[in-house]
Amino acid sequence: MSETTYCDTLENPPFWPRIRHKFREPFAEFLGTFILILFGDGVVAQVVLSSNKNGSYQSISWCWGIGVMFGVYVSGGISGGHLNPAVTFANCVLRKFPWKKLPIYVVAQLLGAFCAAFVVYGNYKSAFDYYAGMGVRDVTGDVSTAGIFCTYPASFMTRTGMVFSEIIGSSILMLCIYAINDSNNMAAGPLGPLILFFLIFGIGASFGWETGYAINPARDFGPRMASYILGYGPKVFTAGGTYFWIPIVCPVIGCTFGGFLYDLFIYTGTESPINQPYFGITRLANKSSKNEDVEKSKHNDRILAGFVHGHSEHPVLETVTYADEHPEHMTTMSATQTSKARVEQLEQL
Repeated sequence: MSETTYCDTLENPPFWPRIRHKFREPFAEFLGTFILILFGDGVVAQVVLSSNKNGSYQSISWCWGIGVMFGVYVSGGISGGHLNPAVTFANCVLRKFPWKKLPIYVVAQLLGAFCAAFVVYGNYKSAFDYYAGMGVRDVTGDVSTAGIFCTYPASFMTRTGMVFSEIIGSSILMLCIYAINDSNNMAAGPLGPLILFFLIFGIGASFGWETGYAINPARDFGPRMASYILGYGPKVFTAGGTYFWIPIVCPVIGCTFGGFLYDLFIYTGTESPINQPYFGITRLANKSSKNEDVEKSKHNDRILAGFVHGHSEHPVLETVTYADEHPEHMTTMSATQTSKARVEQLEQL
């Protein structure tokens, strides 16, 4: 049952309530992702710009978890609190989330992250200048601050290691999200956002060092675009061996794979294609079945026509075959009568 909103009670609602009613879900995704990045990029800025005097890697892990928790509290009851294009994509594939909503969710998430990065920069602008030098905005080097906004791999990482690190972190994320929301398992219910806090903290503490654990294309690409505009230049895309595409592509692969694993071994709901015939490809299955029925009908029609018109070499055998396949037609008529009646109907068509 859908929720009755203010607009539903008015015949001619005001302009903004009408707009909000129409775009409530993407607005929720925008605001939830905005909150996520405020906490996440904010804590990284404080740790880096204070030279680790006012925070540490552990506080970074804590605050990213807090950002996810409050982001989901802000948006979860309206849009589901995805805050992550990879999560939205996995839900489209594995939970029948409408594909038509995917583009607007992704745009809202990217914009939320993009705008939040500017707010963080505005808040810490004086600290940026104090730490790196007036107007200095470096992607690499001793006073690099680009990592405040988005992720960059450690210098020792291979391309394979980068890809694997992002995929495994994203897989853990999605597998656990599905477990948290599975009513046939130990679903977290209203405590879901709090459990997500511990999940994000755990991923960061276990798998965050090598690549910065983006595990979210919006979390990385939105602030990366903001940093490009803020003066860091094209190096934000070329650093780390053009690393920028890995936090976009690999979380999508990882989240889909992690969700698939949970459905394969645990989930019993009908939403998942794992629990449907032909892995949910029903249109293909139905089409194949219909083609078989058409061919079978044509074969029987040829048999009947051959029997009635004397073209069949084995009329008795063929008639018995039809009777065996359609016993319901043999209750009041003989096989021959049934065959003739069938052919008369075909000739009339």
